[in-house]
Amino acid sequence: MKLVVGNRNYSSWSLRSWLLLKHAGIAFEEVALRFAAPDFKQQVLRYSPAGRVPVLIDGALTVWDSLAIAEYVAENFADKQLWPSDRGQRAEARAVCAEMHAGFQALRGQMPMNVGAQLVGRGWNVEVQKDITRITTIWGARSRFASSGPFLFGRFSVADAYFAPVVWRFNTYQPALPAQAIDYVRMMLALPAMRTWADEAARENEFIDDDEPYRTAPA
Repeated sequence: MKLVVGNRNYSSWSLRSWLLLKHAGIAFEEVALRFAAPDFKQQVLRYSPAGRVPVLIDGALTVWDSLAIAEYVAENFADKQLWPSDRGQRAEARAVCAEMHAGFQALRGQMPMNVGAQLVGRGWNVEVQKDITRITTIWGARSRFASSGPFLFGRFSVADAYFAPVVWRFNTYQPALPAQAIDYVRMMLALPAMRTWADEAARENEFIDDDEPYRTAPA
């Protein structure tokens, strides 16, 4: 399989698919594109008719949406148990992923992912706080599954990959968070795959001072 991704510092949607594969130990070849490249659109259109990243390519099959990628990977690597095994928990995990996929526009707009930056206090407003409160409420549910592990549903799942960009946002902007959310952020940042992502982000020498790539490039 190949996974086409964007910049480590900025591409929140790329992180979701990359982390899911990497933490689960699923082999893949990475194709990295730069948002600021003058021919970015032409490059990505070689892989996806949607013109966005991430894109998963498995033989003749192309999957160009991060949630569809997650479903495809979970189905094809069932032994990795990337969704909770319990039907009710699985439905809840899918629901929070879908909510993340479609929602939290205030947080996305005011606190775009920027892994290598420290922008403490920036971006906060009342609408952003509503998103933060809802997200930390979702994260609070992990206490119900603590006996199975430290992740949102005990074991690592698609849900953790889906909220990983929020972890980076909270690390960058450092809004006030409840203790359980801080604990989750620290745990996620300590994952070897997340450290690898951060190390590779630190080696990028491309600075984007316009948030347009966050809105138009990721899927």
